[in-house]
Amino acid sequence: MRRLAFVAMLTLLASLAGHTSPPTDWAINATAIEACSCPHFCICYFNSHPAAHHEHGQAEHYCNFNNAYKVNHGHYGDTSLDGAKFWITGDLGADFSQGQMNWALVTFDKATSPDQRKALGEILGHVFPVKWKSFQTAEGDIDTWTADKDTAHATLNGGRTAEVKLKRFRGMTDEPAVLKNVRYWGTPRNDGFVMMPNEIETYRVGDKAFEFKGTNGFMLTFDMTSKDVASSGGTSMGQ
Repeated sequence: MRRLAFVAMLTLLASLAGHTSPPTDWAINATAIEACSCPHFCICYFNSHPAAHHEHGQAEHYCNFNNAYKVNHGHYGDTSLDGAKFWITGDLGADFSQGQMNWALVTFDKATSPDQRKALGEILGHVFPVKWKSFQTAEGDIDTWTADKDTAHATLNGGRTAEVKLKRFRGMTDEPAVLKNVRYWGTPRNDGFVMMPNEIETYRVGDKAFEFKGTNGFMLTFDMTSKDVASSGGTSMGQ
């Protein structure tokens, strides 16, 4: 298992360094249950720095996030990605105007195979075309991933490691409020940000643990293929 995790980490690190041409045909359509420490709606999608948080008499800029993903359908060569789940926890840092983020931890669901992890590692380098000061991978049990038009809930290791719980923003009607025509990282297509502020978003492990309630949250489905990469002029958030 340690060897598998090490190989997966090397694959992801190589991916995040960037590729000019993908090695094989791939496609991914995935849905995110996402939350962060910014006020709703997260200003990172319109700026080069996160919101300021007033702590200890000072204003600190950071964006602590939990993103729980489920692949609706996808492939990497002959490897099916349908139903694969992964979780990204991290902090964007104080200023990402140059594409430099603070830290990230990618946790693959225990049910994913070695081939799926390797494939996701290659693809995620294009979905998130940025650099990280600290980047690690792990394995865990994404045992809850449920959503409807009113709520969304995801847990990692029964919530002992991380949890995200969202509730739909109350709009003019009973339908979700959706923000359209905004880029999601390096992906060329998405179906809109469904406004769902969090009831809780927390990471409960180690010296980087955090917890927020009532801050930003949304759901979103993105779509990307290897054919998009060569022609893509996409940039990361805030650019």
